[in-house]
Amino acid sequence: MRPFAYTRAEAVGAAVAAMAADPDAQILAGGTNLVDLMKYDVARPGAVVDINRLPLKEIEELQDGALRIGALVSNTAVAYDERVREKFPLLSSAILAGASPQLRNAATTGGNLLQRTRCYYFYDPSTPCNKRQSGSGCGAIGGVNRIHAILGASEHCIAVHPSDMCVALAALEAIVEVQGPEGPREIAFADFHRLPGDMPERDNTLAQGEMVTGIRLEANHFAPHHTYLKIRDRLSYAFALVSVAVAMEIDRGRIVDLRLALGGVAHKPWRDPLAEAEFAGATADEMTFGRIAERLLTGAKGQGGNDFKIPLAKKAIIRALKQAAAGRPQDQTIKAIQ
Repeated sequence: MRPFAYTRAEAVGAAVAAMAADPDAQILAGGTNLVDLMKYDVARPGAVVDINRLPLKEIEELQDGALRIGALVSNTAVAYDERVREKFPLLSSAILAGASPQLRNAATTGGNLLQRTRCYYFYDPSTPCNKRQSGSGCGAIGGVNRIHAILGASEHCIAVHPSDMCVALAALEAIVEVQGPEGPREIAFADFHRLPGDMPERDNTLAQGEMVTGIRLEANHFAPHHTYLKIRDRLSYAFALVSVAVAMEIDRGRIVDLRLALGGVAHKPWRDPLAEAEFAGATADEMTFGRIAERLLTGAKGQGGNDFKIPLAKKAIIRALKQAAAGRPQDQTIKAIQ
């Protein structure tokens, strides 16, 4: 681990100022991702800004059934909060599908949004990786790419976003609240993470000096028909090969509103709102679900080692839609696919 300056911020403004003053500064919250990256010599911050004393540890009820979750609320606290479980059970389920209890106790809401990819090449400084060192190449293209992207990739990067929580937040259309040198602003969740394009080193759309202060969830009618289905190599403590977050509203057997996000398949949680809208009014049955899966996977492309993800994703989408339509979401305690 390389030397770095350390600052403990006592106020949001102080944290923003410290971040804005040093382009190489990084925020420390739970540390479950940053500390690992520093140990592997992947992250080399010139300064670390500790924000653990900031007043961002509350879940607040807002008007009209909305919730605001502070950036420092632990994943465990979110998953087991009764308001989240009642109004946004998809979020609770997705969090419980990820990591381990010990990591969920330390990991924070804001940190989860900002975690880096788990690509083998990204974590190995001896190999080429455009995300780690721009212009060095992508070792995964033509290399070991079993866990990599089938959607939204570029010739510069085929890494995938590792979060479970973010897949649910994408389906729920969360709002990310940030604070920066120019003041506060809000970012629609769909606009927060980036596809790799020709700048894979940039994971998100935060400006220099900006930090996440919380997320906001607007009230919805999806609680009766939701699920988070995660397909992985083992049932515990593994990243998704493919995951599916479904939030659905059904009336008399027909789809009124559908939101579906995929994890493990792209550089960001993958959604296609235009494709979802095409199925408004369709019968909520297996034939329709097959059509939805085909539509959402339009343009999917394997890299050799991950070709299996395309049929796997199709089956997972259909299974998840059946679970949500039946009102029987995946049980994250049992974990075995229902």
